[in-house]
Amino acid sequence: MFDSIAWRYDFLNHLLSLGIDRSWRRKAISIISETHKNPKIIDVATGTGDLALEAVSLNPEKITAIDISDKMLEIAEKKVREKRLTGLIEFIKCESENICFEDNTFDVAMVAFGVRNFSDPLRGLTEMRRVLCKSGLIMVLEFSKPDGHLFRSVYDSYFRNLLPTIGGLFSKNRRAYRYLNVSVTEFPDNEEFIEMMRKAGFSGIRQTRLTKGIASIYTGIKE
Repeated sequence: MFDSIAWRYDFLNHLLSLGIDRSWRRKAISIISETHKNPKIIDVATGTGDLALEAVSLNPEKITAIDISDKMLEIAEKKVREKRLTGLIEFIKCESENICFEDNTFDVAMVAFGVRNFSDPLRGLTEMRRVLCKSGLIMVLEFSKPDGHLFRSVYDSYFRNLLPTIGGLFSKNRRAYRYLNVSVTEFPDNEEFIEMMRKAGFSGIRQTRLTKGIASIYTGIKE
């Protein structure tokens, strides 16, 4: 499914979020910068690499970005080549629930809008913890349910009706954007997701809600 929409993925992300997704990624990276300087980073479910590119501002030792979609990785690699960052960012085809690296390899593990697509989210989080060094940071940027009854009603209507129509029109795959609605609606968020992170072994968990709760940044530490 992600291979089929890769060619329109960035355009539709920006269009459907009215460009707000860019500021969410910047905020996520700024939170990482509060505790980690020059980190060795793994970007899980990187998609077309936007979060990895944003993380360049951290002056990282290296960024390793993984995904299972060949088409997404092709686009990500092209973007990195155009910015002449090939030596800094490496892309590898790898499963999020079976990360192809040894224990205690990275300082930061991050994922944007990917955990809800894991076949087993708890296992994916546990794998991210495994590859982190002691005191390593996990950062998860993910959709969440917004605040306020009226705002949530408008948001739900947009996600249920308008988003699949626009997404299907531009990507030629309406099913993929129906899936987006379902995946966001059914995914555990807020306290439920924080509890999932605890089960995965993280401590010091914090949630930062963005744009009236449309998205959230979750962070935790591997002790």
